[in-house]
Amino acid sequence: MNRLYRKTARPMTTILALACAFGAAAAAPDGFRSDPLTTPDASGWLRTFTPDGRIDATNPFFQSLGSNGRSCNTCHRQAEAWSITPEELQQRFAATQGMDPIFRTNDGSVSPFADVSSVAARRVAYAMLLNRGLIRVGLPIPANAEFSLTAVDDPYHYASAAELSLFRRPLPSTNLGFLTTVMWDGRETAAPFIAPMDAGVGSADLDASLTSQAKDAILGHAQAAAAPSAAVLAQIAAFESSLTTAQVRDDDAGFLNDDDAIGGPRILANQRFYVGINDALGADPTQAAFDPAAMHLFDAWTTPRGNGRSARARAAIQRGENLFDTLPIAISGVAGLNDVTGQPSIAGHCATCHDTPNVGNHSVGAPLNIGIADASRRTPDMPLYTLTNNQTGASVQTTDPGRALLTGKWADIGKFKGPILRGLAARAPYFHNGSAATLLDVVNFYDTRFHLNLGAQQKQDLVAFLAAL
Repeated sequence: MNRLYRKTARPMTTILALACAFGAAAAAPDGFRSDPLTTPDASGWLRTFTPDGRIDATNPFFQSLGSNGRSCNTCHRQAEAWSITPEELQQRFAATQGMDPIFRTNDGSVSPFADVSSVAARRVAYAMLLNRGLIRVGLPIPANAEFSLTAVDDPYHYASAAELSLFRRPLPSTNLGFLTTVMWDGRETAAPFIAPMDAGVGSADLDASLTSQAKDAILGHAQAAAAPSAAVLAQIAAFESSLTTAQVRDDDAGFLNDDDAIGGPRILANQRFYVGINDALGADPTQAAFDPAAMHLFDAWTTPRGNGRSARARAAIQRGENLFDTLPIAISGVAGLNDVTGQPSIAGHCATCHDTPNVGNHSVGAPLNIGIADASRRTPDMPLYTLTNNQTGASVQTTDPGRALLTGKWADIGKFKGPILRGLAARAPYFHNGSAATLLDVVNFYDTRFHLNLGAQQKQDLVAFLAAL
């Protein structure tokens, strides 16, 4: 199977490196110096850029501030683009017999009451972490909700209206200066971000959101008895905000900033951004028109030099970028978009929902429901919830109500934010519930969901592009 489609096993020497606090790199090819900021992944090499060229391992981000041994770094690992992956978690389980701090029943197991008395029991209890890299988030039906929970099919016999079990991927704690929503459902977003142009990292709303997220993670995930001081929280938020991470080298195409391309994290750190930039629905504060060609990283590779392996790989990446920028998509049935605009079908592109230039998330807070949590996509390891509208009696089934558990609104069921599309190759699986094991699975989902009729070569090109981000 193509290396870009499947995350292959790493050598044990690499695995041991990944298990350390923030992952030291193996010796890199093509003169790539050994560098703790650079780590291998499925399609090449990932790099994190920091202003001072180092990772400050003394930051509270790496310290256990709760009662169960966890730190922020427990679930946000440099080599996994500051998230976690099943592959690395399986290695941590094997090395510790399931006793690593990430394996805790408050949110790491399939239910808080799961049996963890033996290695075999722990393997079952932590199956969602080991198989999909999912943390359990427990949230209730809001008291003022427009809907009620009328049925629960939970394979783990725990979830109820008092606490639904929601299995979600930890989002990367890097590239945070481009965020307009914090957490999949936006629950840590201090307020709708309205920042001055090019404010990026350091806007008041983002700082408040990241500080709140750090505090709640320490109280919840790390089970601290009390919140750390404001100074400690500020240090964590500042550390996270200093990171930019992206693919820096592709095994076939070579360095992703060669021949005038602008891949890699150093250039990303200088990417122009402001809240609302290039918004498809006219929210750009400069009143600039929406440009569906939001990705320009590999424009220079339209005619790559030579005709060898590297040139062919660069041509594929550029073709994938061109598809991302130009492929027409008839967008329909997307709650948060079609219903808001009153248009049953929108003539759109990838950038209609991934509009931030060279980054790929939405530049305004815009939670959408593209159907990832629909009952039709439910797998047996996921709970299924039946929600009934209190006014109309209509019902819907979902594996995760998403933003509706924050707002209580019927219209918000199944809505999630779109994540930043950088460093993808290092952090499979994809979507909020890890339902896409590979980047090809992601492409196939969109191909089917929006009837794109992509050919095999087009799919390969899109995967090559996404893996180069």
